[in-house]
Amino acid sequence: MRMYLPHPCLRYVCYSMIALLLLLPGRLHAQEKETRMQWWRDARFGLFIHWGLYSIPAGEWNGQTNYGEWIRNNAKIPLETYDKFVQQFNPAQFNAAKWVAMAKEAGMKYIVVTTKHHDGFAMFNSNFTDFDIMSTPFHRDAMKELADACTKAGIQLCFYHSIMDWHHPDYLPRRTWETDRSVAGADFDRYVLYMKNQLRELLTNYGKIGVLWFDGEWENTWNHQRGKDLYNYVRSLQPGIIINNRVDVGRDGMEGSTKSGEFAGDYGTPEQEIPATGIPGTDWESCMTMNNNWGYNSHDQNWKSPQQLIRNLVDIASKGGNFLLNVGPTAEGLFPQASIDRLKAIGSWMKINNEAIYGTSASPFRKLEWGRCTQKKINGITRLYLHIFDWPSDNKLVIPGLGNTITKAFALHNKKNLKTTQQHASQVIDISGVSQQEYATVIAVDITGNPVVYTEPAIRADENIFTDQLVVNISTDVPNAFVHYTTDGTEPGITSQKVSAPIVLKQTSTIKAVCVVNHKPVSSVSVVKFEKVIPAPARIVSVGGQGLQFASYKGKWNVVPDFSTLNPDNSGHVANFDIRSKQGQEEYGFVFDGLINIPADGVYTFYISSDDGSKLLIDDAIAIDNDGLHGMNEKSSSVPLAKGYHTIKVLFFENSGSDDLKLYWKGPGFNKSIIPDNVLFRKSN
Repeated sequence: MRMYLPHPCLRYVCYSMIALLLLLPGRLHAQEKETRMQWWRDARFGLFIHWGLYSIPAGEWNGQTNYGEWIRNNAKIPLETYDKFVQQFNPAQFNAAKWVAMAKEAGMKYIVVTTKHHDGFAMFNSNFTDFDIMSTPFHRDAMKELADACTKAGIQLCFYHSIMDWHHPDYLPRRTWETDRSVAGADFDRYVLYMKNQLRELLTNYGKIGVLWFDGEWENTWNHQRGKDLYNYVRSLQPGIIINNRVDVGRDGMEGSTKSGEFAGDYGTPEQEIPATGIPGTDWESCMTMNNNWGYNSHDQNWKSPQQLIRNLVDIASKGGNFLLNVGPTAEGLFPQASIDRLKAIGSWMKINNEAIYGTSASPFRKLEWGRCTQKKINGITRLYLHIFDWPSDNKLVIPGLGNTITKAFALHNKKNLKTTQQHASQVIDISGVSQQEYATVIAVDITGNPVVYTEPAIRADENIFTDQLVVNISTDVPNAFVHYTTDGTEPGITSQKVSAPIVLKQTSTIKAVCVVNHKPVSSVSVVKFEKVIPAPARIVSVGGQGLQFASYKGKWNVVPDFSTLNPDNSGHVANFDIRSKQGQEEYGFVFDGLINIPADGVYTFYISSDDGSKLLIDDAIAIDNDGLHGMNEKSSSVPLAKGYHTIKVLFFENSGSDDLKLYWKGPGFNKSIIPDNVLFRKSN
């Protein structure tokens, strides 16, 4: 059959329409996401509530008092013992309206509450299990009462729901210590159907739910395909719902950003931390406790101060994120008094300054010495909110590199207008007549157009120390700017040397650089010191065979113990830093000891990534301290080393949950990579 093509002009139109149709689904998807995310981005501040059977023991079991919502797992409580909490759960003082009122008065716009944590107990009326709140003496649906209270108060209700389930007979894997629970007949697909049935109840019986906050996705039974399927299933029930990235397996540890790839989830979830520079180009939310625990622990009095919590909120908003602050209610259904006090303090600050948080976007400034900045559009102008943490001693608030004209500046708490002047490359606000507010004082600054910030030049090198010579690159993202610099620590200006190529340093130097536009400095000065160092000499040692000596230990620790005082349960030789002989278990530790053969003089950067704590020692000195209880967390350090053998030792412990240990290095002539077997050796006996 002969195909007749239309006139070339018509062909062009046809091809353009086909291309548009191919692009349309992606654009519609992006627009639809923008629409559903808008209320969440505007809110900036929410309340997390961890409440369940684990509130009954209140953090204490068999004399230990450091437990929280993980108590069943961490204290190794048998299922039949934990199940007895069901008949003890009777929070007679629970009042949903009071909970919601405290959140609203604190300035929170949404509440995320645990409908089911890892223990599997449903805090709602479920037709698919008897392990739910309706089987308790309380016999009331707390989620329904919260839904009604939130609707009445104008707060958006959101649900936390755990993928992991330590109670359901079909959930796999079992805890390693649950030797009394057979896996015979367990069917994980049947568990997923059970989970979907409960999610259908939550998304059809409680009105509009703003967020489905998943957790517990890290065990090996969950995978990308299951995560994508669950994401689509939830969206089929409530198309406008927002779903966090823990629905899938793409979360990058506790830092919470989503790894590159097609992983499901609408936003990242940093836990107990604030990303240093936010997570540019994506939505994210830092969840954080007020003390050490998510679930109620009557012994945990390590409370963050109101100032720290308020400044965390400001810091997060200034980086374009949301703050989800946790309360762990008691078994009686009450917020701890310390939590109530902090919510009130936050509320008093938010009552005056909330416009500097709600609906704002990230700061246009890379760094401000005295505090943080948020911004928003108001009637065609841009308003910058300058949050002062550290009051300038001379009462002059310096705004570095701001290229816009300031049309108005005033203190937010009393609307008093303030005088501004231009000094060199900075705008300066006189705040001598402003009364300092508790926690943070906000100065509002109106400017014309979008913010134009002449950021200081970026000064970058592989390391800040070197043994022979170092290549330093200086760059700027300021349009039409030249960079002038000095290497002797003096202030740069238009007569200083201009950057035209990378700089090669051969001695200790302090580089200072400034952006210049139209023969005028427009940015603040960036300063970086680079130090020439002498590499640590190689050790004179007797070298044995390849590999490392290891010793493993049994024990429960919160920090790396002094292993030299303990007796190992096993020892021997391994090729590398290998914990596989115990991986998947809990409450154990390792010591790896040996030599590393450094191929050439230079600066070597070592990286240790572990869950839980670890330490790296080079030549008997601590190079990296990655200690404590945490998820997979990486730290690094640079060490100048001479060619030859150096001692290397790694200490590691695992408390509970997931476990892993990885060692990387980077050095002259090679990029970051796993430390290979062929550079590791045992000391000769």
